[in-house]
Amino acid sequence: MPSVELDEETIQRLDALKIEDESYDELITELINIYETSELTLFRAGD
Repeated sequence: MPSVELDEETIQRLDALKIEDESYDELITELINIYETSELTLFRAGD
């Protein structure tokens, strides 16, 4: 499995977004999904 190095500030920001026992993997997956949804919405709005 690949690993990623994060700055302490980034980890603190992720910790602030985590809900209860949510893992970093779950949080990052959710953030990616939100980003992709926003990107798709912007793409469709341009039509």
